[in-house]
Amino acid sequence: MSENVKADHVRLFIPGPVEVRREILEAQAQWMIGHRSKAFADLFARLQPKLKQTFRTENRVYIFTSSGTGVWEAASRNLVREGKKILHLVCGAFSQRWAEVSRLNGKEVDVIEVEWGHAITADQLADALAQNTYDAVACVYNETSTGVLNPIGEYGEVLRNYPETLFLVDSVSAYAGAPMHIDQWGVDLCLTSTQKAFALPPGMAFATISEAVLQRAAEVPYRGYYFDLLEMEKYYQKNNTPATPPIALMFAADKQLDDILAEGLEAREARHQQMAARTREWSLANGFKLFPQEGYESPTLTVIENTRGIDVKDLNTFLRARGMEVANGYGKIKDKTIRIAHMGDCLPEHLETLFAALEEYLAQH
Repeated sequence: MSENVKADHVRLFIPGPVEVRREILEAQAQWMIGHRSKAFADLFARLQPKLKQTFRTENRVYIFTSSGTGVWEAASRNLVREGKKILHLVCGAFSQRWAEVSRLNGKEVDVIEVEWGHAITADQLADALAQNTYDAVACVYNETSTGVLNPIGEYGEVLRNYPETLFLVDSVSAYAGAPMHIDQWGVDLCLTSTQKAFALPPGMAFATISEAVLQRAAEVPYRGYYFDLLEMEKYYQKNNTPATPPIALMFAADKQLDDILAEGLEAREARHQQMAARTREWSLANGFKLFPQEGYESPTLTVIENTRGIDVKDLNTFLRARGMEVANGYGKIKDKTIRIAHMGDCLPEHLETLFAALEEYLAQH
């Protein structure tokens, strides 16, 4: 991986937008093509098998010109019928926000909510499904605000007993970093965006779409237009999109998918696990506590308790002068936690450089 960066370059250890390699940035600079051209259809078609392979799915993968938030709206609006409910599993800021998106789209929402830093168990889901009928269950695989990796595979086992309930998963900070087995887990719609472990600039999102998703959408009359999944399906069949797509990002995705598959999915996931373990080890050795519940720690970012009372703004001023940056806590745990992202094309040696700088700062404070 190239290290050809300017002296003023700041390496990002934040959970999005993440560090993007020079080769990926340059891949966006190809000559532009028309989005109704054969060249574009060829590009779209070329991406499909690679996307399916990285999600480990045989389902189609739609391309959205939006952040992952747009796919939240698509899922909530298209897949819950009038008079029916959606169950949201809430364990942090982003799972909480998706539930709010469903409410803002006029859907009736129930939640299972746990304390931030904790995972939601399959037993909790099973209990809720035994008491009520839902059109869909929506959850976040990797909660970016807390660093919790939820047991999505176990949810899938529970939901096999409820074939009429769609399984919707946000994998925004997990895809291309954490294990992803969409078909094995029975996920109907799995969404992600490009600026996290996929390591592209922001502005594009992907979602796996099952046949059950399309059947359900056909039963929902007011799906809007921009995020209408049936409209997207019509264009998908022609290797295209209803509205203007992010062509430059698609060129970059084509390159990145080739590189991910060359590294190997299992090897990429192992690299993320290795970096996560090293970051947790470093954090504990330097007087911090881990925020996530033990056994549910994210492989793509580590959230530590700010037990040493560090001024995170001051810390980042120090780090930026040395060409790097970490993230403050998010939402109600801002300043109470610090987030160190180790996702995408981050390498163990990049983390060691960060840790050396952090130790230098800690020695002065």
